[in-house]
Amino acid sequence: MVPTPEQAAAGQAVYTPRMLRLYDILVLGLSNRLIWKCPTAKLLQLYNDSVSDNHLDVGVGTGYYLDRCRFPTDQPQIALLDMNPNCLYATANRISRYEPTCHEANIFEPLTFEEARFKSIALNYVLHCLPGAMQHKLVAVRHLAELLTPGGLLFGSTLLSGGVQRGWPARCLMSFYNRKQIFSNTEDDLATLERGLAESFDTYDVEVVGCAALFRGHRAS
Repeated sequence: MVPTPEQAAAGQAVYTPRMLRLYDILVLGLSNRLIWKCPTAKLLQLYNDSVSDNHLDVGVGTGYYLDRCRFPTDQPQIALLDMNPNCLYATANRISRYEPTCHEANIFEPLTFEEARFKSIALNYVLHCLPGAMQHKLVAVRHLAELLTPGGLLFGSTLLSGGVQRGWPARCLMSFYNRKQIFSNTEDDLATLERGLAESFDTYDVEVVGCAALFRGHRAS
């Protein structure tokens, strides 16, 4: 079952301009380290190890990782994709030196780009905000996988409820975010994520850090 546009938009509606000004401190500075037990430095390293010179970033947040990661060239081609225009504006402004292109779209729907294909695609902290069961969210991953060049790489992370260790603070905060429809991950689990990656990619790997799963999927052709 594909979520309606309204359902798909619910998880990112919280990202107002005011919230985005606080995001780096609250989420990247505090929650990642203290609650989710997945330090922001670990996610930045995932970018450094995976990003290419022809990159699509999905669910762009504030642009923190794109601003700080090491691209393999001084002039990468970067496309930004998000349903929330506030996030697109904030990120495009933050990395304006790269002259990114912006695309406001719903990843549950088939995607087309003038750029055609990408060597790398990032899907960082997006899946746990999408509505529906994990197997339905993975439809979005399949759509994105089709945008990779041969040999391309999709990488990202998501916060899980099953198959990971969650401390009491993580369980409480996840429950609160799910009630507020900021998250929709009460049934998201590691095994279903891995099955979905296996269906969409020729090879994949997953690393669990705290209650986050860091994943990478390669397409050979």
